[in-house]
Amino acid sequence: MNEVLMVSLYVFVLAIFVGFEVITKVPPLLHTPLMSGSNAISGITIVGALLSAGAGNAQLAKILGLLAVIAATINVVGGFLVTDRMLEMFKKDKDKK
Repeated sequence: MNEVLMVSLYVFVLAIFVGFEVITKVPPLLHTPLMSGSNAISGITIVGALLSAGAGNAQLAKILGLLAVIAATINVVGGFLVTDRMLEMFKKDKDKK
């Protein structure tokens, strides 16, 4: 197997384990602020995926780049929708006054 591919796979698996450990340790009170921060990170992921998809490398890289763009876009849009819905719970109802 190619050495670069092995290193990339190692980093990917390590990121999965670290991400899972970090996310499971977050208290529920901090979910909304962290969701907003993760939306910004996913926006950066979209830029990286666009660069990967448009680099003109192998067909597999283009397909994986496109899948990364789709997944990151779904993550950003879903994160903003969930964050907006959670923030709506904290707004005072103006119709009751």
